[in-house]
Amino acid sequence: MLRRNSAVALVSVFTFAVAFGMAQTKDEAATKARLEQIASSYTPNSAFMGTVLVLEGDHVLLDKGYGMANLEWQVSNAPDAKFRLGSLTKQFTATLVLLLQQDGKLNINDPVSKYMPATPPAWAKITLANLLGHTSGIPSFTGFKEFSTWSMNPHTPEEEIALFKDKPLDFDPGSKFDYSNSNFIVLGAVIEKVSGKKYSEMLRERIFDPLGMKDTGLDSDDLVLPKRAEGYRPGPHGLEVARSESMTIPWSAGALYSTTGDLLKWERGLFGGKILNADSLKLMTTPGKGDYGFGVFIQTRDGVRVVSHGGGIEGFNTHLAYAPEKQIAVVVLGNVNGGGPDSMGGQLMDAVLGKPVVLASERKAVPISKEESAKFVGVYDLAPTFSLTIAISGDHLTAQGTGQPAIELMYEGVKDGHPNFFVAPVNAEIEFVPDASGAITSLILHQGGQNVPAKKH
Repeated sequence: MLRRNSAVALVSVFTFAVAFGMAQTKDEAATKARLEQIASSYTPNSAFMGTVLVLEGDHVLLDKGYGMANLEWQVSNAPDAKFRLGSLTKQFTATLVLLLQQDGKLNINDPVSKYMPATPPAWAKITLANLLGHTSGIPSFTGFKEFSTWSMNPHTPEEEIALFKDKPLDFDPGSKFDYSNSNFIVLGAVIEKVSGKKYSEMLRERIFDPLGMKDTGLDSDDLVLPKRAEGYRPGPHGLEVARSESMTIPWSAGALYSTTGDLLKWERGLFGGKILNADSLKLMTTPGKGDYGFGVFIQTRDGVRVVSHGGGIEGFNTHLAYAPEKQIAVVVLGNVNGGGPDSMGGQLMDAVLGKPVVLASERKAVPISKEESAKFVGVYDLAPTFSLTIAISGDHLTAQGTGQPAIELMYEGVKDGHPNFFVAPVNAEIEFVPDASGAITSLILHQGGQNVPAKKH
C-alpha cells in the first residue's frame, strides 16, 4: 500500500467523443512527437510499463499502452487495461465526504468523535477537515513495523482502526502536514456511518454511475477483473510479480482500480460541476499545509494551477494531474513499481504547457574529482521522517532516501552559482547550496515540479 505522497518521492479502447474541429497544426504535431519521446524514454529495460493519456481541451495528444499488461501471457498494455490506483483513491473518498456535507449529513469542521463516538480522548480535537488535509497527527499505520505481515490477511475497517487508534499522535491536530493513510481509513468509516451504506455503494451511486465510469471500482481479493494488468516490481533477475497485501487493507485510502479513459471522465466530471458544487470543489482544491487540499496536491507551475496526486501499491504506481484553467489532463498508470509515473507525468504536463523538458539521454555529464565530491557528503533532512544520505561509492556520488536503495548521481556542473546533480532513475535534480563560507549546508530537491529544501545535520 502507498506509504508516501508527501513532498518527497525518491520513489475497451477509450475513444474521444468530440471530433477535432480543425486540422492538426505543426505545433500540435511537434507536441505529440515530444510527448511520445518523453513517455518512451522511461521504457528501456521495462522500467516503465503501463498506459498514458494526455489531452489538451478536445485534443488527444497521447493515448497509448507501453510494455506488457501480463508478461506470462504476453498481453500488451492498451488504453483499456485496468490498473490498481493506490492513493488516487483518496480524492474519491474526499469527494464523498464533501457530498455528504452538501446533503447536510455532516460538517467537515466537526470533530470526528461526533460521527464515531468510540474514538480515543487524544482525537478530541481532530476534525474531519484535519483528516482530509493530513493534519490530524494520527500516525500512518502503513509505516508500522508489523504492517507488512499483518496486511497479508483480510481485515475489517474496525480492525484497521484498532491498529492505530490508541497510538500517540505525532503532533497536535492542525499544527502541521504529515501524509497518513490512517486518515482516509477513518474517513471511509465515517462515510459508511453517516450514509448507512457501504463505501463501495456510495462510490458507485454518487460518482461512477453518474459519470459513466464503467471500468472503475473498488478492488477485492477474489475479484475476477477482465483486462486487469498484473503488477510487477524490479528484482535481482528482472521483473517479478509483486506480492500484494489483502485489498481489504487499502480500502478507502487506496483500493480503487480504473483505466486512463475513466480517469479522464472523472477529471472532466469533477471540474465540470457534475459531481460537487462550486463551493465544495473550491474547498477540495484550495491548498492548505503541505500544498495539500482534500485528497489532492495543488501546485502552481509557471502561473498555471495543477491539481494532482500520485499512487503506489504493490506492483503499481500511478499519476493523475489536471490543469483546470488550461483543460490539460495527464494520466499515467504503471504496472511496475518505481518513480516513473510521477516523473513522467510532470514532464508531460510541462511539455504541454510549453516548458522545456530535458530527458536523461539529453543531459551532459561534467567530470568531478572524488575530493571535490566529498564536500557534498552528509545527511540532509527533507521531512521529519525522510532524509537523503549523500555518499561516495567508488568514483561516484550517490543519494539514498530513507528506506530506499542508493542511486548514482550525475554531475552537471554549476548553475546559477550552485553545484547541480541529476538523478536519472527518478528524473530529479539535486542543487547543493553553500553557506556564506562556501561550505555545503543544504540542498534543494527538484522533482515533479516541486522544490523541496533540506538542511544537512
